[in-house]
Parts: sequence; structure tokens; C-alpha cells
Amino acid sequence: MPIKLSVLDQSPISEGMSPQEALQHTVELARFVEKLGFTRFWVSEHHDSPSLAGSSPEVLIAHLAQNTAKIRVGSGGVMLPHYSSYKVAENFRLLEGLNPDRIDLGLGRAPGGMPMASMALSDGKHRDVNRYPEQIDELLGYLTDSLPDSHPYQGLTAAPKIRTMPEVWMLGSSPSSAMLAAQKGLPYTFAQFINGEGGPQYTQAYRNNFVPSDYLDKPKNTVAVFTICADTDEEAERVASSIDLSLIMLEQGMSSNGTPSPEKAAAYQYSPFEMARVRENRKRMIVGNPEKVRREILQLSEDYQADEIMLVSITYDFKDKIKSFQLIAEALL
Repeated sequence: MPIKLSVLDQSPISEGMSPQEALQHTVELARFVEKLGFTRFWVSEHHDSPSLAGSSPEVLIAHLAQNTAKIRVGSGGVMLPHYSSYKVAENFRLLEGLNPDRIDLGLGRAPGGMPMASMALSDGKHRDVNRYPEQIDELLGYLTDSLPDSHPYQGLTAAPKIRTMPEVWMLGSSPSSAMLAAQKGLPYTFAQFINGEGGPQYTQAYRNNFVPSDYLDKPKNTVAVFTICADTDEEAERVASSIDLSLIMLEQGMSSNGTPSPEKAAAYQYSPFEMARVRENRKRMIVGNPEKVRREILQLSEDYQADEIMLVSITYDFKDKIKSFQLIAEALL
């Protein structure tokens, strides 16, 4: 089946780079992949991070939409338990009103940061993830002006009241997120770049248990995966060594000033345990020359029964990221 490609960008900060540069790279990347024919461009939500600059997807989406022409732009995702469903609905209705039929609202329930950031986001209140399914219902009610009569805010309008609505996606990396997306009748993205185990099985469970809704009549799913492509396998491995080391540092709580260089990664003395972790983390990635990457993306499409693959790329040098997406587009689009 024809394959569609999309991007999830986390506005990564490399060592020696300013957050402002990282954000500008996100804008440049969105423009670039739009020209290549990519379908959508999502940005993430991370708080108090020295290596990721994207803290407010709503604000970044507005800027990206004004700096592109047709590619869909959206959140990957908004961490809904931090927020009021009403305010999220207003934010994305406003974005959709400014950019009709171009806005995606991806939802997640992860904290997107450490506990202190979660506490600060809720002004010290407890973050109740158990309300997440109810929050989704409220959000959809606001987006469609269809809150039930029993709801305490029934009749309240999420302004502006517009003709179209953003496309709502559920994001996750677990069987529970897959089942929740199926129960809500919403499209689902599995984050293989977060969890390299079980994704095809969880997504199949989503498809098998999907309940048609007013928003979607049959299952619709994608998968997001770390991807690095270069002219040769050797060059791709060199570029990918930065994210290998970055993940090791994150897992072990090492201090970080951003994505390390390939030279720093080459000089790092990995312990046997760390080497095992690198091999395990590679289940979350596709790394190689164009033909290898093409083959593995097509296999991923088959494994997930998905005609769209979302690529996540973190490189030390932005030029390597641009080259990676260009090679992938030439191989698949």
C-alpha cells in the first residue's frame, strides 16, 4: 500500500546549542518536510528539560502553521491530565479557526517532566491521571458542543465556535492506551520510540476492539519510531551514536547539557550493562542506509497495519537530520 510519512519533532537541543536555535530548527524542518511531501508535523510537550525545548505545543503549532502552507500541524502531544479540558478545547479551536482542516490534537497522559514540574503545572494540586478517560469525553464534548445534559458545564461554549474541528488522536506506548483509544473510537499512535516492545500486538488489540464513533468509523493508527538515515550504514551509525549515549545518560540520571556529539559518544567508555541497554534501545530505532531504512519502514507499516509512519529524529548536527529526511523521502515518497 502507498506509504505516508510524518514527523514528530521534540525540538532537541544539542550540546553548545541555545534553545532558540533548537526552536528555529523545528520551524526549518517543518518547512523542509512539507516540500518533501510529508503528511503531518507534530511537536511534543516536555518540561524543565535541558535537552528538549518544546514545552508548549499550542504556541509552537501556531507559529508552525503560519510558516507552512498545507502540511497538517499538531501536538504529539498535549499531556491532558495537567490541564482543563475546556482550556485545551479553546486553544485548539482557536488554532483550527486560524488554520481550517490543518490542526491535529494528539493527547497523552504522561507527565512530560519530573514530579516538581507536574506540581508546578497544577499549582500544587494532585495530578489525577484516573480522570483521563473522563477528560477526553469532556474535551470531545467541548469540541463538538455536545456536553451531556448531566454535565455541570452543559451549555458552555469553547470559543470560538467554528465549522471544523481539529483531528483528535490518542497517543500511547502501552496496552491500556491502545484499549482506551479503541473504546473512545479515536485514531491511535503507538510510540515505539518510547517502548520497543509489544507495539504491533497492542495496536492489533486496538484494531480488534475498536468501537466506531461519531469521529471515526473504522480503526486508524500510526507508529512513531526513532529514525536515522545516511548514505551508508557506517555514517548512520556514527550519527545515531549521539542518541545512543543520550538515552544512556537519561536512563542513569547523568547530568546533560543536551544531545552529545558523535565524537563524545565515540570516546565514551560503555560498561557491559550500558552496551546491553544500547542494544535494547535500538528496538526503538531504525538506523541505516536508504535501502535498509526503506525496507524497515515498510516492514513496520506491515507489522502495524499502518499506511502512515511517523519519524522521530534526534541528531547532534541539524544538517544530519535534514539529510536523513531527504534520503528517506527519496526512498519512499
